[in-house]
Amino acid sequence: MAHSAPAFPAAPDRLVVRRALLSVSDKTGLIETARALHDLGVELVSTGGTRSAIAEAGLPVKDVSELTGFPEMMDGRVKTLHPVVHGGLLGVRDAPSHADAMTAHGIGAIDLLYVNLYPFEEAVASGADFATTVENIDIGGPAMIRSAAKNHGYVAVCVDPEAMAQVVAALQTDGATSLELRRSLAARAFGRTAAYDAAISGWFAGEVGDAYPQRKTIAGALAQTMRYGENPHQSAAFYRTASARPGVASARQLQGKALSYNNVADTDAAFELVAEFDPADRAAVAIIKHANPCGVALDDTLEAAYRRALQCDPVSAFGGIVALNRRLDAVSARLICETFTEVVIAPEADDEAVAIFAAKKNLRLLVTGGLPNARAGGEVFRSVAGGFLVQSRDTARITAADLKIVTQRQPTPTELDDMLFAFTVAKHVKSNAIVYAKDGQTAGIGAGQMNRRDSARIAAIRAREAAETAGLPRSLAEGSACASEAFFPFADGLIEAVQGGATSVIQPGGSIRDAEVIAAADAAGIAMAFTEVRVFRH
Repeated sequence: MAHSAPAFPAAPDRLVVRRALLSVSDKTGLIETARALHDLGVELVSTGGTRSAIAEAGLPVKDVSELTGFPEMMDGRVKTLHPVVHGGLLGVRDAPSHADAMTAHGIGAIDLLYVNLYPFEEAVASGADFATTVENIDIGGPAMIRSAAKNHGYVAVCVDPEAMAQVVAALQTDGATSLELRRSLAARAFGRTAAYDAAISGWFAGEVGDAYPQRKTIAGALAQTMRYGENPHQSAAFYRTASARPGVASARQLQGKALSYNNVADTDAAFELVAEFDPADRAAVAIIKHANPCGVALDDTLEAAYRRALQCDPVSAFGGIVALNRRLDAVSARLICETFTEVVIAPEADDEAVAIFAAKKNLRLLVTGGLPNARAGGEVFRSVAGGFLVQSRDTARITAADLKIVTQRQPTPTELDDMLFAFTVAKHVKSNAIVYAKDGQTAGIGAGQMNRRDSARIAAIRAREAAETAGLPRSLAEGSACASEAFFPFADGLIEAVQGGATSVIQPGGSIRDAEVIAAADAAGIAMAFTEVRVFRH
């Protein structure tokens, strides 16, 4: 049963800060903050290394042990977990019973708390061992933050330099903090402790092998508020998690206007696709529109790969996202600028390429410093009404050795390469997906249809239109490999693929009508392989 609120007097709007407790792990800007507070006449109280740093800067500072009468002990685990500290944070100054207790026990009010927590997330990211990571779980910090945030009527709580700067500015301007500011700071503080606890619980669940614990929390830090979401009437924001996976969340934006909601989603899809291909083997380019690839190609240079990716569907590429698996060079940059492009994302970019893009002020250029590991595990999430879905990342990687050839005709080595390339791309196409590919180039892509036959038809239409645009006499899909990311439930989809120009097919298999589909492939004289792995993307 919920506790009823006591009949406390209303909290004051303006609160003069007379005493501040500072205890920070990250000491960036600490001395400047401490000096500003001292100049405002605020008494400084601190702990451990924070107190030492302030004292070494020549500023008067009182050790928290002088308030509590207890020394810091147990390797620093116990220093602020004391009634004098939490009473000073939690006491409702204008409530007679609280004021009497504070007087009786010699508890002085703490008007400002500045705490940033032990670097737990950094310890996890660095690969620290179990004992070291546990030692970086802050106990006293979150306890103080929660006490101060609960009692925001009388305490301003800061959990980062930005929040502290707000308080200093308010004190310098008005000599006090407002209730509105203190409430805003409290909300920010609870968000920080919630994210901190989420990081700890997530890590601990992983350490004990509990992939799906009883309670699961997703935490992120605000990266950007957006003009709108998928549509102008929807609000949106972008949050970063603690994941170190290279991509749109970790990228540096070198130029262009802010990313939109749809830009972020499409850019992520593009970069995850292009990361499937090792840059040491061949250059890869993926052009994405509405989270689906409209062209993907491999070649010896980015320039050649881009030309081939664009050829697959130049109409859809207009206003698309371009992802590269190698450093962007000047030649490729000039070529990309010939088509209107929303975003280009690459591991790095040459200075000359950056200068070329500078002439296109609305084109966003992102560099990530590396490629995501397509084989690395992780989790992906999707919201539903009243909850969310979580699953492991699709790390499936099919090789020639994994294939089961089910037709009378065996695929040629070239067909085999095309089949594997097409299936890799199909993994990143919304289902139902059909991909025609030839010589390391997508020839036609059919995506997001309610039946596989229509996807095969659409992909064939794209391939014919692309050939016409390029002035070629035959469809790009002529002699191609066709990939289906899930099984053909009927032979009609396979027949459409053959009519579209495919001479080989790769699919998971597993339909109750596999025999019918295999018979249709044999009748057409094509080669077909089963992967026995589905890469459905809903």
